[in-house]
Amino acid sequence: MSETASFVDPVFLARFGLSRMNVLDYFLHPLNPFRTKLNTSNEVLAMQGTGIGTLMQFGVNHGMPLSPQSAEEEYNVALTRLTGEQYELMPPVTPEGYTQISPLYTIRHVVRSNPTTTKVLGIYYVLEGVIYKSPSVRALMKANVARTLEGLSDACSALSQCARYQPSLGYIWVFEGNGDGDEEDDPVALLQLARRRKRRKVLDNRRPGERTDAEEEGIRASEAIDRILVRLAKSPLVTSRDTTKASSKQETSATDSKPASITAVKVEGAK
Repeated sequence: MSETASFVDPVFLARFGLSRMNVLDYFLHPLNPFRTKLNTSNEVLAMQGTGIGTLMQFGVNHGMPLSPQSAEEEYNVALTRLTGEQYELMPPVTPEGYTQISPLYTIRHVVRSNPTTTKVLGIYYVLEGVIYKSPSVRALMKANVARTLEGLSDACSALSQCARYQPSLGYIWVFEGNGDGDEEDDPVALLQLARRRKRRKVLDNRRPGERTDAEEEGIRASEAIDRILVRLAKSPLVTSRDTTKASSKQETSATDSKPASITAVKVEGAK
């Protein structure tokens, strides 16, 4: 049976409701696929007229009525006198749970060999009238491992986008992003980034957790300034300004050399 299977009987719930007094009767429904096909100790007690509800109304041997907690305790004592497969209703977390309607009830399936020795075969819970089987340890471990592997796969996929390879540097990690992908793929920028990291590692070989918050903030600010300077160096405005200055210098030098050549030609003509 699938571990996600469930059972609900709306007719029983609409007619009798659900409480600690009749939750075992609801679980022992003939159509419930979770119950065992063998004759259980609970059914033997039911044929004898012993149940949590009857103990609450008539008590033991038709004596004084019992409280819900005392009725459950007396019912569990009656189960210990029998052997075989049994279904036990687990006690609530607080004593007030015996008298209050709860949305959750836990039932344990055991096989009893003597009054003090039992072996657990399964655990079931009834949530809002729906019966579920509690997952096994293997199923829980399988689900946890699957979630862990999914997280590791996503982390590896994210890290693979930050890996860069340069023949002169080998594999390096680039986590800093400034919104412009040109700097991340530029070999010059990657070389400068590797040099900055190497210089910082040499100057400050402490681990990140060993530095103070002010030092960490200073390192981050220095890296941000370096990135800004690299972007400014690549800016077309700076490049065009440098080109303009270079051309103006060439024109100035050409103008300065022109009168000297004219003067030399005049002197030679006079001679």
